[in-house]
Amino acid sequence: MPRMIAVFAVWVVLAAVPALAGAVDAGHIYDPGQLKSVDSVLKVAVGQQAPDFTLPAVGGNHVTLSSYQGRKNVVLSFVPAAFTPVCSDQWPGYNFARELFEQRDAVVLGISTDNTPSQYAWTKEMGGLWFPVLSDFWPHGAVSSAYGVLRSSGVSERAIFIIDKAGVIRFIDVHDINTRPDLGLIVRELGNLK
Repeated sequence: MPRMIAVFAVWVVLAAVPALAGAVDAGHIYDPGQLKSVDSVLKVAVGQQAPDFTLPAVGGNHVTLSSYQGRKNVVLSFVPAAFTPVCSDQWPGYNFARELFEQRDAVVLGISTDNTPSQYAWTKEMGGLWFPVLSDFWPHGAVSSAYGVLRSSGVSERAIFIIDKAGVIRFIDVHDINTRPDLGLIVRELGNLK
């Protein structure tokens, strides 16, 4: 019965996410057009220890990946750029799925190569996010590069890394930059963690 409830909850969240397209005023969105789907080479693999990092967050603090070890599973969500259509749809969808992440003892860390002031304005425009939004701006794209998801244009790929409580990478999806990753798949992969 609990599994049926979880499946129903995922379905409800996934059904609601497309309605988020209007979460950011369309007049504030930059549309880069169709881009090359993937433009990087991974430097990490499933089963490896996740490269540690410390990045500044929109809230003014700094977040260190290893601070979650032993406490939380982590979903790293790399997105290319603030104020772009798919990114402005993807992260607000995680607001609706917050409970699903929390039930799986997971936190989301959102990362882009944008500077913190741009991220701040963007998250405010989206109505706020429950998870930390981190700037990989300087040294430019260092964390994106360490994971192998820095594109030749200087923005990160649209990528998901699920890291368990031991700090080990358990799932990787370097997604087509032009489309939003499947939230249901992320939730299912988190459910596979022990």
